[in-house]
Amino acid sequence: MTLTGVRAVTLDFGNALVRIDRAALRDVVARTAESVVKPLGLGAPGAFLAAWAEERDRQFREEVPRFREVNLQQRAVRVVARLRGMSAPPHDEAWADAAAALRSTTGEIALIVEAYSGAFVARIPAPASSGRVIYALANRGFLVAILSNWPLGATIDRFAEAAGWMPDLAGIFVSERIGIIKPHPAIFAHAEAALGLEPADILHVGDDWTADVTGAAGAGWRSAYLIGHQGDTPLPTSEAPPDASPEVRPDLEIRSLDELGAHLADPPAEWPTAATP
Repeated sequence: MTLTGVRAVTLDFGNALVRIDRAALRDVVARTAESVVKPLGLGAPGAFLAAWAEERDRQFREEVPRFREVNLQQRAVRVVARLRGMSAPPHDEAWADAAAALRSTTGEIALIVEAYSGAFVARIPAPASSGRVIYALANRGFLVAILSNWPLGATIDRFAEAAGWMPDLAGIFVSERIGIIKPHPAIFAHAEAALGLEPADILHVGDDWTADVTGAAGAGWRSAYLIGHQGDTPLPTSEAPPDASPEVRPDLEIRSLDELGAHLADPPAEWPTAATP
């Protein structure tokens, strides 16, 4: 199948452009712990690692149903509070975040978040195939952008810069900056306005059925669904349900980003002014 009329392609980051499995993310947190626990007097790295994982999962339970991005600063505050003697609330109760914040300084929290961001860029590899796809699409005349749920936009900026993707990207649109997560239509509307295009001009590519396929459909965009990218990841994800609505179907189903270009006709010659990342 060949899609015509597509002017822009937006790509999800985690598990679409970049594989994020449990072992890799655990390594990132372990590196973060090793760099912060001693200067901050937080005890053993293993305790930091365990508290971080528990608070990450708690945040996903709390925020994703509300279409809100998880907050890394909040997570760091909770982790430090735990390591300095504050008991975490039960599974079904909320944190006393104001009280937790009294056990750390803003400088300490900034140090943890910066260490985590730096460890992610240093330890998670950028697939060569993703770079080739971005480059090939951009050189065929498509606007190419990243559109992702992610708790720190600066991390994706740094990752894209380190991977050499920035010259070929027309934008990086991240939920942490926009204030809402996919599948909410507002995040798609933000990217659409920044790219200066109509909904039907844009193809969104992602691995999460709810966030990417359902979200794109709700925004009037087209979508490509990456099959088989949902396993062994700590990130929120979903697959196509057996009773999926016939009104919510991807325009393409692919198993690899490498397949994408063969399904797209070249964009029209007339071109809007590209956004800047």
